Amino acid sequence: MSKMAVDEDERRARQEAHWLVREFGAEAPLYAAMKAEKAIEQKDFGRCARWKRVLEILADKPAADVRRDVAGR
Repeated sequence: MSKMAVDEDERRARQEAHWLVREFGAEAPLYAAMKAEKAIEQKDFGRCARWKRVLEILADKPAADVRRDVAGR
């Protein structure tokens, strides 16, 4: 996988995390987990990996940091 694709995947995961925090606040990780579970059920492991990364982002940073990271890009 090229560096550009990795960067794009990371950017997309951070955008998803930002959107979830904006829409669902403290329940954002629950919604990300539900999305990951649905991807597993559909055997879409690439999408599941992205949602797993979203969960990692949400777990690593407070909601305000997620919003600030996306806004700064």
